[in-house]
Amino acid sequence: MKPIIIAGPCVIESQELLDIVAKEIVDINKRLGTEIIFKSSFDKANRTSIHSFRGPGLEKGLRMLADVKAKFGLHVLTDIHESYQAEAAGEVCDVLQIPAFLCRQTDLLVAAAKTGRIVNIKKAQFLSGQDMRYPVEKAREAGAKDVWLTERGNSFGYNNLVVDFRNIPDMLEITPHVIMDCTHSVQRPGAGGGKTSGDRRFVPSMALAAKAFGASGYFFEVHPTPNQGLSDGPNMLELCKLEGLIKQIIQ
Repeated sequence: MKPIIIAGPCVIESQELLDIVAKEIVDINKRLGTEIIFKSSFDKANRTSIHSFRGPGLEKGLRMLADVKAKFGLHVLTDIHESYQAEAAGEVCDVLQIPAFLCRQTDLLVAAAKTGRIVNIKKAQFLSGQDMRYPVEKAREAGAKDVWLTERGNSFGYNNLVVDFRNIPDMLEITPHVIMDCTHSVQRPGAGGGKTSGDRRFVPSMALAAKAFGASGYFFEVHPTPNQGLSDGPNMLELCKLEGLIKQIIQ
């Protein structure tokens, strides 16, 4: 079975950026026979600083994602932060993602489930893999037919994250699809002087280690020039390196 692969820029910066990344994803899909899901956020509501760039907002952002879907024929994923966003996002996107900090928000999970779209729930930095059975139960009981879970590390403060890869088999006992977030897991939250820092050197290692633990999918935030990215720049993988890493995963 082919792995689930999710890739795209952290936040919607411009239509031009979305098109550049989407075109490369289409080309990779053709060359490798993959079906990469395009990801980008219309709003980053949990940025470290109030002055950080958040994105174009719900209405404009969804129009831009719809444009990507129409032009490039890709499946699209975005995250939602509030219940009222679910219905509109579900009209455009194939997968609705629940941010890690919000994975226990019952109303948000229920609203996402009611759209009939796939619901991808990111594991909170303060929960174990086994704890994620309860968010999954909420989504399923609200009508979600397909629920994924995503590992993204655990936080113990001190501006760092630690990945316990045992969470992957633990969560596979709850749902058949467990994704490894290979870019957010290398974050150093709040370590960049009012913004999140990180180290993209470890992204390939995160992917390959997750494969060894049985992950069924991989999440990569990518950017043509990540050092100039407006959100999560230090963690995003260079777009030109995505294909090579996917080749390693699917070998």
